[in-house]
Amino acid sequence: MRVLMDACIIFPTVMREMLMETAEAGGFAPLWSDKILDEWRHAAGRADFEVGGIAGVEIALLKAKWPAAMVQPDPDVIDTLSLPDRNDRHVLAGAIAGNADILLTRNLKDFPTKTLARHDIIRREPDGFLLEFAQNGPVDMIAVGRKVQARAVTASGRPQLIRPLLKRTGLPRMGKFLEAEFGEES
Repeated sequence: MRVLMDACIIFPTVMREMLMETAEAGGFAPLWSDKILDEWRHAAGRADFEVGGIAGVEIALLKAKWPAAMVQPDPDVIDTLSLPDRNDRHVLAGAIAGNADILLTRNLKDFPTKTLARHDIIRREPDGFLLEFAQNGPVDMIAVGRKVQARAVTASGRPQLIRPLLKRTGLPRMGKFLEAEFGEES
């Protein structure tokens, strides 16, 4: 399954890590464009100048690790697309260029399902997407959650309960599922 990842789910970090660990475990093939990665870098820089600099390094690492993930949207295709927000046309064009099955975004209102269906693309939001892996396999989402939780503990220098960690990043249902699996109480 080929999944175009919108910038809004690549940043924040914990969400990106949950998704990339799921991809690494064989759940899906990630896709993005240079413009999507630039939007991530810009959003990170707006949040915090230092985080913006770190995003540049993380982008370089992602590009090196996932060279097949890069897609090049056709500018002529971008011009033919109609979306509620014209600035999102490059995202759909990237999904088309990458033969994506799914466009993964939190920006649901700007990607109407009827428009995406014309291109055989399904819109999904990350919480439900990851929860589906947790409930139906084939990826061991408990292992994915533990890796991401361990990274958060290392980065913060303090304990991190999985449910609040994932809830803060926009993955509340996934956090609730993993909390039950981990036997944690938040």
